[in-house]
Amino acid sequence: MSQQNTTMLFPTHFILLGIPGLEHLQLYLALIFTVVYVTSVFGNLMLLFIIKIDRSLHEPMYYFLCMLSSIDLALSNSTTPKMLGILWVNSQEIYSEACLTQMFFLHSFAIMESALLLAMAFDRYVAICNPLRYTSILTKWLITQIGVLAISRAAALMMPLPLLIKRLPFCSDNVIHHSYCEHMAVVKLVCADTTFNNIYGIVVALFIVGLDLIFIICSYIFILRAVFRLASREAKLKALGTCASHVCAILAFYIPVVLSSVVHRFGKNVPIHIHILLANVYLMLPPLINPIVYGVRTKQIRHRVKSIFSVHFVCSTHVCSDVRKTHSTQHAT
Repeated sequence: MSQQNTTMLFPTHFILLGIPGLEHLQLYLALIFTVVYVTSVFGNLMLLFIIKIDRSLHEPMYYFLCMLSSIDLALSNSTTPKMLGILWVNSQEIYSEACLTQMFFLHSFAIMESALLLAMAFDRYVAICNPLRYTSILTKWLITQIGVLAISRAAALMMPLPLLIKRLPFCSDNVIHHSYCEHMAVVKLVCADTTFNNIYGIVVALFIVGLDLIFIICSYIFILRAVFRLASREAKLKALGTCASHVCAILAFYIPVVLSSVVHRFGKNVPIHIHILLANVYLMLPPLINPIVYGVRTKQIRHRVKSIFSVHFVCSTHVCSDVRKTHSTQHAT
């Protein structure tokens, strides 16, 4: 009887607390996260639009960048709208199926982003170490296959998570001490042995982050060897300059991931709001940083953005001028 009172089947809904311990800063955090979210969405949409309309950007590097921006948009929209609902209007309830769906997609998109960063490292490796065969190696067919493989790998690895959780009994408490349905935060509510779930989560994280990161590092070792063999200093700087945006994207993604994982595994005395803030940074920083970095560092994209805004400014100026002239003519008449 006591067992029935303390456990239940899979609940119909969960309660997301947001960021416990920082309730007094909730509105400030809501404002900051809203600005970050809007900037991320606008930046990535702008990047996709520019690459689509500019035929000179229809190259392997920019196809991968389109994939990365699409994943960043999906990653932002999988968690941030609900989190903003919690912070702005205390909309804390989330249906259990929606919670599992959010869990599947946010972890899947994170895995896809890791795969795209690896693909972009391969792109830079071919461009610098084997430039004469760049277009023959990185064909549209290969790029498509890489994209399909990234999606398939993420789906295959993440599909078991919601299925494993749904079969377990839950405690009577359905309150998730987090701002979104992160895997380990949901598993903590289970009233059963979750060793397999924990091991599966750790193995997937180590397999994805560890393996992808090792291959990325190997790619850059070969890239640096090729760069230092170049004769002139200008050629070396130019070659390294083509990798700068990608390196920034790697750091923006992997540093929060590693830091959040280390704090989660070993920071037993770290306040819970620090854990949650790091988890939010891990999801919100790459979609914010990537379009800014590539927009600033890539000359073609930078020039296209300037031309779009300059044309808009000129057109607006002409419209205002025409309106003033019309108004003056009507007034004189």
